[in-house]
Amino acid sequence: MQTMAPDWLWLFFGAVVALALFVDFVVLRRQGAHEVTVPEAVKWSIVWVALSLAFNGLLWWATWREHGTEIANTRALEFLTGYLIEKSLAVDNIFVFLMIFTYFAVPPAYQKRVLMIGIIGAMVLRTVLILVGAWLISQFHWILYLFGAFLLITGIKMWWAAGQEPDLESNPALKLLRRVLPVSKNFDGEKFFTVENGKRIATPLLLVIALVGITDVIFAVDSIPAIFAITDDAFIVLTSNIFAILGLRAMYFLLAAMATKFHLLSYGLAVILAFIGTKMLLIDIVKIPVFASLGAVIGILAFTMWLSVRTAPKIDMQKDKAIGHG
Repeated sequence: MQTMAPDWLWLFFGAVVALALFVDFVVLRRQGAHEVTVPEAVKWSIVWVALSLAFNGLLWWATWREHGTEIANTRALEFLTGYLIEKSLAVDNIFVFLMIFTYFAVPPAYQKRVLMIGIIGAMVLRTVLILVGAWLISQFHWILYLFGAFLLITGIKMWWAAGQEPDLESNPALKLLRRVLPVSKNFDGEKFFTVENGKRIATPLLLVIALVGITDVIFAVDSIPAIFAITDDAFIVLTSNIFAILGLRAMYFLLAAMATKFHLLSYGLAVILAFIGTKMLLIDIVKIPVFASLGAVIGILAFTMWLSVRTAPKIDMQKDKAIGHG
């Protein structure tokens, strides 16, 4: 498994993640079930981004000590690009979570715990997939072409599917879960199981957890190959991925409050996946610099978000007029 990271940095990374999760769990337990406000989501989002950038600074320093400025700059850019890609692709994840919560009418006070459990599962899953992926790439270089083709096709499919409402009722995973598990019609606080007529059955919250987990498996298959197009350093792939996931809960509550403002974001994500897939397919023909990849990702995201914000008020005004005339 290829990496330039010293052993102490691996240990430090593990300690930082463990401490961050501990603090998050302590805060979660003290707050209990409550609805996360936008100011609270903004505050925590800033904390997670600041922590990620601080770690990137430490990565730069550790690499600079052993390999010099040029390699340190490259590794830091790789981390930043990978982090931004993961953060961007997580937005699509969040919109699916929002759809699941809306479909099951999950009270906002209970969503926090579901997301926390989902984040833990995502971190374990992605760590395994990244380590396996890094080993495969080190053994079989041609897998990069397979990843590239997969990302390109996924980007094209995402473009065609953008703007369409997913039909959760016909979701095969949900149908299977309902067949296997007897589910109550009502929530029982934050419990995953309840007792009805003397029988222990699942609550809708357990179905929500299961669907959130399945969703993350699907998105992990898309996003992990994308980072391998940026760097072959397993440490950077893993750390940029995990730090992006750490801020997922805060980012969910932030974006959930303004989901309609970024209604075109799926198109931008589709273009990013197609770009990264093409970059991976051309990896042995054209070497696209890391800063060029970072610039492309930032440019696509910025343009898509700008266009979304520009068009969202017009849509809202039309709706308001329609309601007023009605």
